[in-house]
Amino acid sequence: MKLALFDLDHTLIPIDSDHAWGQFTVQLGWRDAETHTRANDAFYEQYKAGTLDIHAYIRFSVAPLAEHGPQKSDAAHHRFMDEVVRPAMKPAAFDLVRQHQAAGDAVIIVTATNEFVTRPIAQAFGVEELIAIELERDGMGNPTGEIRGTPSFREGKVARVEQWLAARGLSWASVTHSTFYSDSINDLPLLDQVHEPVATNPDARLQAIATERGWRILNLFE
Repeated sequence: MKLALFDLDHTLIPIDSDHAWGQFTVQLGWRDAETHTRANDAFYEQYKAGTLDIHAYIRFSVAPLAEHGPQKSDAAHHRFMDEVVRPAMKPAAFDLVRQHQAAGDAVIIVTATNEFVTRPIAQAFGVEELIAIELERDGMGNPTGEIRGTPSFREGKVARVEQWLAARGLSWASVTHSTFYSDSINDLPLLDQVHEPVATNPDARLQAIATERGWRILNLFE
């Protein structure tokens, strides 16, 4: 098996979908603009710095979903896709995904953003396999604010890919070639795991590491 793994935010799309969704809920009037923006921006800076408490962030980010319920949340996300995400999607990213699919690679988006935000984005790219943060839900289908299973964040991305392989009776030893595209220093554990790490639209720290180690550097959005 050959694996082509893709981070999502700032890798396949030039925005952070989690942060953008939060700002979209402000536009919908679901949250107070000043309070939410201050907290959302603070979490985003922590993510970029590699210091994010993913459990605290998930409790913060999914609170509006529980308040407004699945039907209203899904309708809002449909608008979010049309107004924010699709206009940001670039042909170069589509082409890269298609190249791996045409080569017969197993293509998986592996993201630290939750499944509610990212499932429709993965589908828009034509990618059926998504590893994202899974949300615990109550009997009404509302997120509880807790994470189900291992969060696909930092070292958790490696663990979740291993789980994906194991569910198919496979292991890393079964993978003849693996590529991972990411922009973020947070993804260093999975970049170190694969045969071919590709620093994609990298942040400054990842670019420095990629240059030092001789990894390929790809800029999709220039």
